[in-house]
Amino acid sequence: MNGSSAAVRNAAAPPDTTDTTDATLAAGTVNARGTADVWEDLVTTALLGTDRRPPAGGAPGRAAPVALLDAAAVETVRRRAGLRPATAARRPEPAAEDPRPALPAAAARRLTLLLADRPGTGGGRRGASPDLMELLPQWLAAANAQGYAAPPETLPALLDAARGRTDLRPAALAFAGPRGLWLARLNPDWRFAQRAAPGGGAALPDLDDTDGVRRLWEEGLFAERVALLAAIRAARPTAARELLATTWATERAEDRLMFLDSLRPGLSAADEPFLERALADRSRNVRALAAELLSALPGSALAARMAVRAGACVAVDHTDGAPAIVVEAPLECDAAMERDGIVAKPPAGRGKRAWWLGQSVEAAPLGTWPRRLGGRTPREIVALPVTDDWQGELHAAWCRAAVRQRDPEWSRALLGTPGTQEASGPGAVSLAERAKLLGTLDAAERADWVAGFIAAHGLSEAFQLLGVCAVPWAAPLGRAVVDALNIARDAGSYPWSFSGVMGLAERCLDPAEASRLDGLLAVPDEREDASPGAGGYWAEAFQRLMTTLRLRADMARELTPAGT
Repeated sequence: MNGSSAAVRNAAAPPDTTDTTDATLAAGTVNARGTADVWEDLVTTALLGTDRRPPAGGAPGRAAPVALLDAAAVETVRRRAGLRPATAARRPEPAAEDPRPALPAAAARRLTLLLADRPGTGGGRRGASPDLMELLPQWLAAANAQGYAAPPETLPALLDAARGRTDLRPAALAFAGPRGLWLARLNPDWRFAQRAAPGGGAALPDLDDTDGVRRLWEEGLFAERVALLAAIRAARPTAARELLATTWATERAEDRLMFLDSLRPGLSAADEPFLERALADRSRNVRALAAELLSALPGSALAARMAVRAGACVAVDHTDGAPAIVVEAPLECDAAMERDGIVAKPPAGRGKRAWWLGQSVEAAPLGTWPRRLGGRTPREIVALPVTDDWQGELHAAWCRAAVRQRDPEWSRALLGTPGTQEASGPGAVSLAERAKLLGTLDAAERADWVAGFIAAHGLSEAFQLLGVCAVPWAAPLGRAVVDALNIARDAGSYPWSFSGVMGLAERCLDPAEASRLDGLLAVPDEREDASPGAGGYWAEAFQRLMTTLRLRADMARELTPAGT
């Protein structure tokens, strides 16, 4: 028998005296060598098998496996005995105290269960059991909202979960607190925690400590400088911009891009002079970002220049009696346009003039158009026909402008009513555009619009739209989703095509809606044209949905402070 397994099995049987003598000789030979590669030789012999490679000083046969094990035992003792005492490593500093209150006992037990769950590796049906790992982000958000500290014994599992899922990291690290960051420094597998923590986990100086701020800004690591700039921007926008200006000329292009993006929160007209200078930056990406930020300021000089350019391309024509929008796209992209952030070279498949038009319109203030187009409201402007097949290009640019400038009136006009015959709406060219437009509306209006869309068009196109709605879903939206799922079930629809919406419902439906699902748990009579097994799947899916909603209700109760 060959290999290490043969060695183990043969070692179990007592060898005869001749074998013992050979084994002792082999072990002595190995011990005498005492070279650094002895252990590697033994491992190689075990992998190849003693028939193919006998131990040093031995021969193939029954004694060879025993000799190999004896030699390994001798070498193990020799290696251990030969270790020299080393200077003791410096003990790590204790973790900082976490002043947050301890997690309630029931919630701590729940967290242990959520962290112990692992996604299934097989395909097919999911069964009726809730997917606990998908509930972990919601649990962490609720625990952080209550200000609880993570139990120390859960930190390793929590960091392991965040290591495997980047979407968990912000909430998981906030919940882990200073102990979690301290622990992450001791394990290379958790090094992501230091990268994700503001400033790499380093403590930022007091913002009133002028010397400390200046020293960290000039000497700190990049992550520390980004964190410092963000902290100052949140408290003192002008001071952050002035600090950035002190080293702007010497920063690397990729660093300038990140620092410039940190000015996005709290953007105001006071930032315009600095951003105007950045339009002349030697980096194209920096110039493009500066132009984007300036176009989000409707009163900026760049916005005024873009309004002139875009206005020269779009007008109302009454030649045929009824008013219509006519478009004359730019004939060239000159140096001034490029300085203001318009990219001259279009992507593959796009015409140059359409590309320049879209960039000009999306950067122009939306207030330009009522003045330019006869005092019409956004809804009236969007309703006008556009000649020569320019409608898609023009409306798509208005969509991007409405999202960039956070203009709900234009978003409503471009979305149209949710029950319109054309599901794409009058202006949005894709589900992604509609989802972005919905993001400019408040949560209640957003939910009402999506509920109306589902009632009119069903769930087949609603997945992306549901993803932008606040959690838990408002009651009208939740009812619309459940009703649409029920209609799909009764129609004998292919059930697995709704698994994504069902998964969203498990995480986003208000737990109070669980009582409405009782009538959906029975296996329905299958229609002749239904998918085989569809009825059982639907019953199973609704059972899982109801179980998950009740579990979420329990989670919320466990995290609610006593007496609340």
